[in-house]
Amino acid sequence: MSYQQQIFINLPVKDLNKSVAFFTALGYKFNPQFTDETATCMIISDTIYAMLLTHPKFSGFAPHPIADAHKTTEVIIALNCSDRAAVDALVDKAIANGGTKYKEAEDLGFMYNRAYQDLDGHVWEVFHMDMSQFPQQ
Repeated sequence: MSYQQQIFINLPVKDLNKSVAFFTALGYKFNPQFTDETATCMIISDTIYAMLLTHPKFSGFAPHPIADAHKTTEVIIALNCSDRAAVDALVDKAIANGGTKYKEAEDLGFMYNRAYQDLDGHVWEVFHMDMSQFPQQ
């Protein structure tokens, strides 16, 4: 078996149940092995996970205060999609379920992206990139 590197993004959330409901509405599943009343593991792909941690739980890992992501940009999580329609569908679902639009859609020809903020203000940039359309130099 070959080694497959994984990424775990740790995000503080004010209300774990509301965050789980929000991301469930977007189609994400959760790993019950890493779920309790203080945290859950959201499965983004076979190798990408977001740990949604209550503020007290997150504070146990971070030596600095938790940023108010509604007032500052602490991170931009960029996720690719299979096509432009999937980008639109995911961002539209996020906004319909309580997320907010972060910026206007951007179409660079080879790449199309939109972004939303989740319930806690974390920025999720959703994009589709078609490298066959990338400008040749």
